[in-house]
Amino acid sequence: MRDHTAQKIQYPAGFRDSPMESSRSRSVFVNIGLRELNGFRVRKRPFFADSELICREIAGVAVEHDGIWTPPLAVSFCKTSRNSQLFAVSDEDGHVSLFNSSSKKFASSATHQENTEKARFRDWIAHYNAIFDISWIKGDSCLLTASGDQTIKVWDVEENKCTGVLIGHTGTVKSMCSHPTNSDLLVSGSRDGCFALWDLRCKSSSHKEEFCINSTGMVKGAHLSPLSKRIRRRKAASSSITSVLYVKDEITIATAGAPDSALKFWDIRKLKAPFAQASPQSDPTNTKEKRSHGIVSLSQDSSGTYLTASCKDNRIYLYNTLRLDKGPVQSFSGCRIDSFFVRTMISPDGEYVLSGSSDGNAYIWQVNKPQVDPIILKGHDFEVTAVDWSPSEIGKVATASDDFTVRLWNIENNICTNANATASVSRVKRRVTALSNTEAKERLEMNRETESPQKHSSLSSDDDYNNDQSMPIIRTPESQKKKTSSSSSLSSLSSEEDIICERTPETTFNSPSSVLNPPSSVKRRTIRDYFLVTP
Repeated sequence: MRDHTAQKIQYPAGFRDSPMESSRSRSVFVNIGLRELNGFRVRKRPFFADSELICREIAGVAVEHDGIWTPPLAVSFCKTSRNSQLFAVSDEDGHVSLFNSSSKKFASSATHQENTEKARFRDWIAHYNAIFDISWIKGDSCLLTASGDQTIKVWDVEENKCTGVLIGHTGTVKSMCSHPTNSDLLVSGSRDGCFALWDLRCKSSSHKEEFCINSTGMVKGAHLSPLSKRIRRRKAASSSITSVLYVKDEITIATAGAPDSALKFWDIRKLKAPFAQASPQSDPTNTKEKRSHGIVSLSQDSSGTYLTASCKDNRIYLYNTLRLDKGPVQSFSGCRIDSFFVRTMISPDGEYVLSGSSDGNAYIWQVNKPQVDPIILKGHDFEVTAVDWSPSEIGKVATASDDFTVRLWNIENNICTNANATASVSRVKRRVTALSNTEAKERLEMNRETESPQKHSSLSSDDDYNNDQSMPIIRTPESQKKKTSSSSSLSSLSSEEDIICERTPETTFNSPSSVLNPPSSVKRRTIRDYFLVTP
């Protein structure tokens, strides 16, 4: 799959046809590399432009225990590449099952029960209540389970035992998400209207060989129902939180609730009030303008740039985390979301959106083609609830349904099978390969040796380098004219002065390259820096 963040390089007019530039063809490769280092974005891969998705079902497994069928509620692939074939399924009876999705485990003519016998290698009772969410942590050695018994449990998968119980919620735990880089940190959301922060290292007491862990912070009433404002404060009840996310900037938490379509963002260092809020409505607090629809689930891509929010109005909204004040940048329709069990997941590369549906199908949209009809995955008999993308095996997805099955699908791009397209991939990869700073400087030094000494005697208006000649400058014809006129006026005032372009701390901070190599003296930017904070 191509990188969604990639964009076309804006070359100056006549860049390829100008005789002056063709005489400098030796530096084109260096310029492209340095553009990458300076944050210039590359052209999208053209060989995917007119492609079509082909989805086929690989196999399906049944969710049953001792002959008793139970609907699955959550499914999750392992996060590391070495365990990419494994996935976990939780169900309404409190069981957790681990499956191996390797093709060797499935036969084309096998039934779901036969596939289950071959693919399931572990099964245990994790809670004596429904398990609504599961999550792999610590390199897939541990599994988190969130249950209707108001607790979250930490399981050592290798030894198949519980190593910790998170207590503190007074309602069903509906959603949880671990910290992007520290799996000991966790956020959870519950039907009690609270979201809580946890640190798995803070074990307060032990009971029956299980360590109890209390929350390190909790926000009550994060999403209040509009009706609660009309009721006396002592009777006002908070509304259910349906989904939580630990945003990739590591200090921001996103929450969504059942009563409205508001998406709230919180800074873990200051949890008194959300610092930003987004909604498909112009004013989410104005209940007279339009009936509010609750948000069912949230998801984010691997970079944290995009967030999806599936809503009870049968639409899925896509948000840019750096442009929340603009509202959703896109929306997708076609599925039916009749319950709060239907989940939506954006692909790790941010290219596709996968969603369950109450009509018994699953749907896939292309993010860059929101108006195109979605691809429909047909096969389930009842509501499709939980879905997940394999983070390591591109194109593999899992869908869980109330028909007591979990099905695996492979999503392919039909143009990928073309030999010419494969050749185009390698050419594009070679073209956009960026040079390191050291390599770029070495190339520039080699190019200078072949140039005539007269080129270095003075700076002319068409020179592509600064005085220090450490980095090329790409200019459009308009900027060239301005440079020429300004240079002429300056030379008339003082012919002995040189024009020196210095990099100030401000320009270093604002440069796109500072994202990859931020200056040590400059404060790191987070999502909060893009919004005004209400005191």
